[in-house]
Parts: sequence; C-alpha cells; structure tokens
Amino acid sequence: MFTEDEGRPGSVLGKAQLLLGAFESGAYQLGLTDLSRRSGVPKASAYRLAQELVEWGLLERRGDCYQLGLRVFELGQRVPASAVLRAVARPALADLFAATRATIHLAVLDGAHVLFLEKVAGEANIHSHSRIGGRLPAPATATGKVLLATSPDVDEHLARFAEAGLTHLTSRTVSSVDDLRKQLTVVRAKGFALEIEETMPGVGSLAVPITGADGTVRAAVSTTAPVARLVPKRLLPELRTAAAAIARALDRALLTASEVRNEPFTALQAPVKRATG
Repeated sequence: MFTEDEGRPGSVLGKAQLLLGAFESGAYQLGLTDLSRRSGVPKASAYRLAQELVEWGLLERRGDCYQLGLRVFELGQRVPASAVLRAVARPALADLFAATRATIHLAVLDGAHVLFLEKVAGEANIHSHSRIGGRLPAPATATGKVLLATSPDVDEHLARFAEAGLTHLTSRTVSSVDDLRKQLTVVRAKGFALEIEETMPGVGSLAVPITGADGTVRAAVSTTAPVARLVPKRLLPELRTAAAAIARALDRALLTASEVRNEPFTALQAPVKRATG
C-alpha cells in the first residue's frame, strides 16, 4: 500500500523498510530527526517503529542515535549472493589482488545499480566511491556494463534508463541511452568492459563476467586502478583466470548444496529487484 501524496509505502512493514533504507547513504548513526527526514516517515511513526526495530535487533540505540543492529548483519550473511558467492570467490580475489595490486571488486546487478559484494584493496585504495554492500549506477561502472550487456533483460533495462535518465558521476559518464546501447554491444562482442573516468577522475576499471557452466552470468569481477596502470592486455588474462576459478567453485558449491537437499541444480540468482514505487 502506498500513500497517495508521496507514493511511499503506507504499511507498517513498508515504513520499517524505509527506516532501514535510510542508512543506505553511508551514515553509520542517525538521530531521530535525520532518520525521519531521510526515510520520509513522520517523526512520531519513526520513533515508534525504531523502538520496535531495536527490540527485534534490527536497529541498535546509541545515546540519542540509531544504528543498524547485528541482526541485520547476521541475516545478510545468509543471503545466497553473499554467503555462497563471497565465500567461494575470496581466494581467487585475493590472488587477483596479489597479481595486479589493483583494487578488486565483485559485483552483481541490482536493478539500475551494481551491488558490491566484495572489495579487496591495499593501503593505496583509490576507489573511495565503492564499499562492500554499496551501490553505484550500473551504466557508469565496468562491472555494470558487463552485467547489463549479458543480461537477458537488457532491452528492459535500457527502456527504464530512457525513462528515468542516466546518473552522471563525472563529465565522462555515459550521457545517453543510445551511447550506452552502443557500449553494451561492444562489451558483448569483446567479452569485457573498460570504463575510463566514468566514476572518478583519473581512475578506470576493467571487468569480465563470471559465467557458470550453464551459461548463466552470475556476477562480474573487476580491477580498478589509475588510468595509467589500467592496461587491458596485461590485466585481462588475470581477470579471466579469476573469473573462471570463481565460476568453477560456485558451480561446485551449488551442485553440492542441491545434492544435499536432493533438489535439482539451480543457478544462483542476483538479488531481487526492489520496487521503486
């Protein structure tokens, strides 16, 4: 149910989701006023629901502020895209970082954004826009371009971008859906995506898909580095080796899980797209 004036969820569950979603901006703690403002939930309702969420362990109270509770973390570790994919990918991602000394990302498509499941970076981490559990507009990122290009719903994605518009992170971010469509055609042909300064000046990314034995693209892995160090000829073999290793490990993990449950093997699915109202 949505309120007529704001198009926001009107149910208690919907308002609780808005309160939890208020932390997506990156804030670790929010006072009641900020929690109400960012979520769009009236202050009185926000206070009452926040108290209930504290009782459930989904929020924690720290003085006059609220923060996400450990129960959120606990449940998040059981999401298949996180629990399975992250676990099997970590060794290959660590090897990829050691070989390239670039910032490494593991991402899946979540609606119009990429969701970062894992990030491996050294002390010289130059990609401050990204974080585990964070999102960036898919058209602006190398991982996003790979996942869009290989998505069976690519035309639907492009139609939604045409309706909603593209988010510009820098002056070099792809600016039109027609240009994005051309980029995705090239990505499909080459099997990788190269992004130069579309998310951050002076920085670029190179990404390849993680493709299962059944042909399903389940995620993307990328290297992010200063543009001068982003040499596809050198980095692509390392990226493809890591992607293949993750795909094999994921296939084995899912097959083992299906055998234990005595169920047919099913490919790992990306996170369910959230309603936009």
